[in-house]
Amino acid sequence: MRLALTYNLKITGSPDEAEFDSPATIDAIEGALVRAGHEVERVEVSGPASRVIARLESISPDLVFNMAEGHKGKMREAFYPALFDELGFPYTGSDAYTLCLTLDKALTKRTLAGFGVPTPRARLVTRVAIEGGVLDDVTFPVIVKPNFEGSSKGISGDFSVCEDGHELAEIVDRQLSRFPTGLLVERFVRGVDVSCSFVEGLGSDGILDPVEYVIDPRYQNLYNVYDFHLKNVRPEHVTTRPAELPAAVLDRIQTLTRRIVRALDLKDLGRCEFRVAPGSPQTGYDIHFLEVDALPSLDPSAAMFVAAKKGGFDYDGVIRSIVRSACKRRGMSHFVDSAPKRAKKATLRVGFTFNMKRDGGDAEAEFDSPQTIDAITNALESFGHTVIPLEAKPDLPHRLLAAQPDVVFNIAEGVRGRGREAQVPAMLELLGIPYSGSDPTTLSLCLDKGLTKQILRASRIETPEWQVLTTGREKLKAFRYPVIVKPNAEGTSKGISSASVVPDEASARAAAKVLLERYGQPALVEEYVDGRELTVGLLGDRRPRVLPPMEVVFVDPPEHPVYGFEEKQMGTTRVRFECPANLGSAELKRIEKIARDTFLALHCRDVARIDLRMAKDGTVYVIECNPLPGLTPDFSDLCVIAKVASMDFRTLIGEILAGCIKRYRGERAAAAPPLVQVAAPTQPHGLLPLLTSPTPPTPPTGPVKANGS
Repeated sequence: MRLALTYNLKITGSPDEAEFDSPATIDAIEGALVRAGHEVERVEVSGPASRVIARLESISPDLVFNMAEGHKGKMREAFYPALFDELGFPYTGSDAYTLCLTLDKALTKRTLAGFGVPTPRARLVTRVAIEGGVLDDVTFPVIVKPNFEGSSKGISGDFSVCEDGHELAEIVDRQLSRFPTGLLVERFVRGVDVSCSFVEGLGSDGILDPVEYVIDPRYQNLYNVYDFHLKNVRPEHVTTRPAELPAAVLDRIQTLTRRIVRALDLKDLGRCEFRVAPGSPQTGYDIHFLEVDALPSLDPSAAMFVAAKKGGFDYDGVIRSIVRSACKRRGMSHFVDSAPKRAKKATLRVGFTFNMKRDGGDAEAEFDSPQTIDAITNALESFGHTVIPLEAKPDLPHRLLAAQPDVVFNIAEGVRGRGREAQVPAMLELLGIPYSGSDPTTLSLCLDKGLTKQILRASRIETPEWQVLTTGREKLKAFRYPVIVKPNAEGTSKGISSASVVPDEASARAAAKVLLERYGQPALVEEYVDGRELTVGLLGDRRPRVLPPMEVVFVDPPEHPVYGFEEKQMGTTRVRFECPANLGSAELKRIEKIARDTFLALHCRDVARIDLRMAKDGTVYVIECNPLPGLTPDFSDLCVIAKVASMDFRTLIGEILAGCIKRYRGERAAAAPPLVQVAAPTQPHGLLPLLTSPTPPTPPTGPVKANGS
């Protein structure tokens, strides 16, 4: 089967990402699915929903293997299953209703109480509820938890358990500031934490053996709470093992889990959490239900796999059972039982436009190597498309007409002029062929650094003060020196080095004169920002997904380090890269907003990379925007950033292509007229012969009329 693996990726240790999956977990799931014979496409859902939809529609999966936790709100886990239902894609796991219900701890407990599931008395606390006296008759001790969070977010063995009213009021006030949607104040039960997992198809009814969490006594908190710190920061201090409890207690836990699965209508998989406490001499132990996770972690070290191993099932067996269960529910058992040959997906004719680097000279610095072109071709072909290589040479118009591509994947840099990157997209616009990346206007705008900065300034986006010199003799602004002098319309940092930073006006004029003569174009004089060098990749359209920022760290830097031409060459030792960059939460949000605002202000599309400098006072300045970033595997900045986001090269190419395919399908749905083959003219006319003929056209014979005659 063709499977789409949907997930949120954990990149940092931030509590905001506590419920997300690590790259290792996603690798493990994909590996198990591939070993089962499936074709897997990763879909990281951290971007806008429109991007996820475009990606899914371009993949057209038989089944979605869903691990997506969502981003914000009380219904976040339900969002993607609801979206899959709307799009008509079958998926693993519970539906939107169940996921919405189980994320609400108070509502889950209230629901299960009607099914005879014992649970500690609890109440939902909000600011409004406090005014109504909800905390007036609390029986202590109690534990305070965020009501709509998982992975023990907001729970600490040091402060979550309260023994008196004063302590409770203080912690509730503090936690409501962090979790304003509500807290669960629950009677605290002294005991041990035990989980019981459910995987449909394993064993007789999918209910696995209970597993207990054992905290190393050296790191055990006062109340033996399996809190956020132990779960997410120091998991090595916690051991999971088959629960060492009397058989009758284990049976009771499994019976309750079975009842919960039916009551909440869990599908395919789930995990129930219990607190087991010493009871009366007659009962021996009391079992208290705490919460249920209808979208449990599939980390190979998770409790589910400890229980599965005891039952004789390995990691791959668990993953296969989840897929088999989902297929059975959807009437798709034939996909996994008989493994029929899948009908071949309708493929596209993808034109691939590029400029190839041959001599390695400065004039070809922005062109792509044969190895990069081969890598992109292979990635496009791996999606089942027919790839037509189209080097952006003067005969490209005729070759496009002959090739008749459905869409074009464009990385062509163009040949000359400040509008060179727009040459191929403009031609594709004329021919009505959808293509990847930004349109001609944005490509022309972003190549002109001075014009880009005007747009940024008009959009109230910080950018260093600048001036464009066309002759070098213009009166200079009252700059704060030092300044950096660059060619105004070049990429790949051509003409830029640490020597480009100059201390005074005379040096700036001299540097500008050199660039004017060398590149035959204006020079940009820009105030130098002393600070951290950052670059941010974005994917998407109207609501782009911002990838983790990468910091360029200079090794043995000069007084004014610059990420210049030499630093961007393969094999350089002048810089190293840190991705994700070491940023505070506020810094990260500010950088993401600035990158997104820049992307939108310049009307970028599908992909872009934005270079920033963060000054020592925290001000973030946009240096430039590259809507046609390099795509050399394991080398180009965007590819390195994507890899940190658990996006291999193939997936990155698929993400960029997805927007193009969406536009293609939109045009087809609107019944746009197809591209019509145009016969080559018998007599040359217009501009086309000038682009395609090795010799100039024959001048007309006979009298020639002057204009206006």
